[in-house]
Amino acid sequence: MSSSLPFQLARRAQRIQPSIIREILNLAARPNVISLAGGLPSPDAFPLEKVREATNHVLRQTPREALQYASTEGFAPLREWVAQDLAAQGLRIGAGDVLITSGSQQGLDLVGKVLLDPGSVVAVESPTYVGALQAFNPYEADYLSIANDDEGPLPDALAQAGGARFLYLVPNFQNPTGRTIGAARREQLTAQARRMGLPLVEDNPYGDLWFDAPAPASLASHWPEGSVYLGSFSKVLAPGLRLGYVVAPPSLMPKLVQAKQAADLHTPIFNQQVVYQVVRDGFLAEHVPLVRERYRGHRDAMQAALLRHMPQGCRWSVPAGGMFFWLALPEGIDAMAMLAHAVELGVAYVPGFAFFADRSRHNLLRLSFVTAPPAQIDRGIELLAQALDTAPGWPTTRQGALQ
Repeated sequence: MSSSLPFQLARRAQRIQPSIIREILNLAARPNVISLAGGLPSPDAFPLEKVREATNHVLRQTPREALQYASTEGFAPLREWVAQDLAAQGLRIGAGDVLITSGSQQGLDLVGKVLLDPGSVVAVESPTYVGALQAFNPYEADYLSIANDDEGPLPDALAQAGGARFLYLVPNFQNPTGRTIGAARREQLTAQARRMGLPLVEDNPYGDLWFDAPAPASLASHWPEGSVYLGSFSKVLAPGLRLGYVVAPPSLMPKLVQAKQAADLHTPIFNQQVVYQVVRDGFLAEHVPLVRERYRGHRDAMQAALLRHMPQGCRWSVPAGGMFFWLALPEGIDAMAMLAHAVELGVAYVPGFAFFADRSRHNLLRLSFVTAPPAQIDRGIELLAQALDTAPGWPTTRQGALQ
């Protein structure tokens, strides 16, 4: 009997690849490894008691409805809450413009399913969120990396994106770089995209995690009819609830709803009702500042550790929010090649090449600062410096940190 499988994979299946971050998390799960790799919210920040109370309330008051099939668009009161909450981002929308998704990652998948054909071009930041590349790859997209500076994509560089299906952006405390696109740059980018007829897909999972000042108004607020906006409850409540949302114009929303119907019928209504009970009375206005305070302390601990331990020739910037530092090693150092030794020493990180559509840069790495406590952060950065000491191509003389 032949041992070959009778299945023939679709062409798109060849484009589905494992997440390097998930693979590294398996390495980081080893005993005595300090993980600075995963972009996981701190479980110490989860509002456990509030979720417990909300769960009990739903099971007491609306158990049959919460355990039944529901509408694809989502729980109407939660959609209304999202619409009102986004007014702070400058978005003037109604509940009908909101689609509740199973995490914002599903929103990316739906966008790819509805907007991309094989060979369609997606304009992206350089670097960009690796999960977005993973979501768009099965739809056989090609990528155009837009030139950028420390404040994000350059408006003039969008001229080369003529014919792209959309421009994908993470404007607030970007994963992986931690950078934020300023208000003036947002207006310039939106104006240029509007002139070109280049739609925007704005992914904003980190916008509420600012440390010193709120992020500017969303890009979608400047061009709502040409923009898709994605948000999430994962970073402000808990990722295990798997709740996100997509805001889209009326011209696009029906197809997104139909694509979601084909994927999962609807996001679990039980989870939606629980989250609505948590947020309906203004709880996030009390809870999120506590999360910010915790994360700010972790950010400061990582900055101090980098200054203390990393040698001259390593560069980084201090994020004003979010969850990540983006560390540049000297040219010639391969962060992926260094990873195995770093894990042996007891620290894990994410090599930066995975965040580039063309995987062209190898001396960069992403560090998450929100999960490990400050003492572990310091020890992890110390171990990272030790791994760098023995990396091929690294000089043997340590000369002190340079930001």
